[in-house]
Amino acid sequence: MSRSRKPTRSFFERATLTVARALIGMHLVHRDGGTVRAGRIVETEAYLGPHDLAAHSSRGRTQRTEVMFGPAGHAYVYFIYGFWNCLNVVTGRPGVPHAVLLRALEPLGDLQESTWGPGLLCRALRIDRRLNGADLLGDELWLEYPCKRSPAARVVRTARIGVDYAGEWAKRPWRFFDRDSPFVSTASAARRRAHLAAGRARSSGLGNNAQRPR
Repeated sequence: MSRSRKPTRSFFERATLTVARALIGMHLVHRDGGTVRAGRIVETEAYLGPHDLAAHSSRGRTQRTEVMFGPAGHAYVYFIYGFWNCLNVVTGRPGVPHAVLLRALEPLGDLQESTWGPGLLCRALRIDRRLNGADLLGDELWLEYPCKRSPAARVVRTARIGVDYAGEWAKRPWRFFDRDSPFVSTASAARRRAHLAAGRARSSGLGNNAQRPR
């Protein structure tokens, strides 16, 4: 993983829906002391506040949402349900509170923890509110292009998840994901993960004694 593959600031300053789609296939990297953890982004959701009622910024400019109003390319990390941290990428121009939630990663390197879901990916990469406001072009938490040219992801666009309270805004097709990745947070991807795990167990010689992943 090389920090020389980072995008420029202008990558994040584009329209939020454009960024949300473009993030699919990019790598998220966290240097935590002497440990580097990374994953390939396979699922995102765009939030276009303040008019978007699913966005935190629809409630106005607060201490919690302040970073969303700042320059693009910074991390907006929030805490939810008393347990999970979630990471968003601030996009667009200053003063307009737009951001993209990272919903799922495909693990890279030796990363073994679950990464399919915004809270799980933050836990796996050790991302918490201490990184709120971090520059995603910096040296601690950053985004980068893959080191090798790979086939373009087949990106699917659907409505966002878990925002029914937002009324008509909940129907906006602002969720993007790689349809071929088994690490997306959908039921079909879960079945593919189970099949993949079973195949690995067989190849490692565990055979029928392997437990089915839950």
